[in-house]
Amino acid sequence: MESSLIPIVTVPEVATVVEIREEIDEVKTFYFNFDRQEIEQAFKIKSGQFIMCTVFGAGEFAVSLPFSPENDRKHISVRRVGKVTAALHELQPGDKIGIRGPFGNGFPFEEIKGKNVIYVAGGIGLIPLRSSIVHVLQHRPEFGRVILVYGARSSRDLMYKESIRVWQATENFETYFTIDRPEPGWNGEVGFVNQLVAKINLPAENTVAFVCGPPVMFNSVIKELKLKGIKEEHIYSTLERHMKCGIGKCQHCAIGRTLVCVDGPVYTYKQIKTLGEQI
Repeated sequence: MESSLIPIVTVPEVATVVEIREEIDEVKTFYFNFDRQEIEQAFKIKSGQFIMCTVFGAGEFAVSLPFSPENDRKHISVRRVGKVTAALHELQPGDKIGIRGPFGNGFPFEEIKGKNVIYVAGGIGLIPLRSSIVHVLQHRPEFGRVILVYGARSSRDLMYKESIRVWQATENFETYFTIDRPEPGWNGEVGFVNQLVAKINLPAENTVAFVCGPPVMFNSVIKELKLKGIKEEHIYSTLERHMKCGIGKCQHCAIGRTLVCVDGPVYTYKQIKTLGEQI
């Protein structure tokens, strides 16, 4: 079970990359183990938290944690977007990285037991949601309906295909997928993810929703969820900002009076609205 007092690694701890998987174009998953056994055993997370990852000789960057707090291999899934992530993509199994964290507030877990849970992801927005999805499925009898609505540009852009196959075969877990345009061999839904949300019979009472994806997708999905009757304070998402310290000291991730690395990265839509145009 999750602990409310999760130990935080404040200086980079050396970890070894033990496996690398190609996910989609420009995105790889890096499985790692801490070199020090005491850190390996003590490192605990909450779904929705993030770490600071150091690529030695290149720099450090913030990245969400897609693995479950329970019985899941430690890994990060990273898109190549700049110098540091490009250096990470050049690593091979056996190479070393540095890890600080975990940081942030994370998604609620104990508080949502007994509720229906809806996950809506667009593209690589599934990365930060994966941890909560797996964690909830590990405790499936303790929740109501559990639903995943996932959209991507094409079938090639769907993350975690191996996990998806497992989820589709999981009893009492509803999965819905869509891609932006028709393509040969695709027999599923075609269209944007907000359109798929509009089609599905989603519960509104006693329901929470977790939404992650690009801003255009996020706003259109929120609109559909609200039309379904889901309250703003029951819709959660993560905010991405340039985080450098992870502990609220450098202020690089400030949005108004909130510091994403400490107060977030998970916020309700009701909270996000109060931040206004600064999002």
